[in-house]
Order: sequence, then structure tokens, then C-alpha cells
Amino acid sequence: MPWIWLAAMVVLVIIEALTMALTTIWGAISALVMIFLSMTGLAVHWQILIFLVLTITLILTTRPFAIKKLKLNAKTNVATIIGQDVVVTKKITKFEKGEAKSSNAVIWAAASDSEIPEGTICTVSSVEGNTLILEPKGGSEKQ
Repeated sequence: MPWIWLAAMVVLVIIEALTMALTTIWGAISALVMIFLSMTGLAVHWQILIFLVLTITLILTTRPFAIKKLKLNAKTNVATIIGQDVVVTKKITKFEKGEAKSSNAVIWAAASDSEIPEGTICTVSSVEGNTLILEPKGGSEKQ
């Protein structure tokens, strides 16, 4: 039985390495513990029960702390642009996308429910795919 737990641990570590989701690593840690417990002659059904309880306990108690410390829920670059001001560099119409430049000089595809002329400063209200959804700021135009 120790070899089965070792195999389970290796598979779970590989899955974790591929997904980086901090989920299967707790099963791998539990499998490591089970390698040693299986050498005691404990019945297989008890080993499986202990493995499941230990895995679920580790997920519920340590995963939130690990995610917080590793900052896995940090905002992506796209999420940070929401609420920022951008300058329209290519006219936007209701039925045709235009372009807008963000403060870090990245040019984005941009859309809006209304027509926005070039040079208008807008606020990013949301992001759909790679397109910024813009709302014009009250009458401000670039010189």
C-alpha cells in the first residue's frame, strides 16, 4: 500500500504543477502522511477515510491562508484598468470600435454606446475580452 500512496502523491503533485490552483497539493501532502500510516498495517478503508479527512481539513484550514500569503487572487493587469482615464485615439461610434490609449501608453480596442470623437478623455467602465468599454467624462477634451 505505501507504493500506491506514493503514486497518488506523485500524480497529485504533477496535477498541481500543471494547474497551480493550490488544490491537489493538499492531497499530495495527505498522501505523504498516508505512506507512513500504511506501513502500520492499518486497514485500507481506514487509510482512505483518514486520507479524505486530512485532505479536506488541509484545504479548508490552510488553503485560504496560503492563497493570501502567495497573493494568488491579485488583480490582473486588465482588471486594474477599470476606473482609469484613457484618451480616445481613434473615433468610436455606436456600431464601430475605436481605439484608446491608457496611462501606460498601451493602445486598446475601445467601444461605447455613444459616439466619442478622437481626443476625448473617457473612463473605463468595464473590459469585455480585449475591448475597453468607455464612458465619456463630462465635456473634457484633450488639447
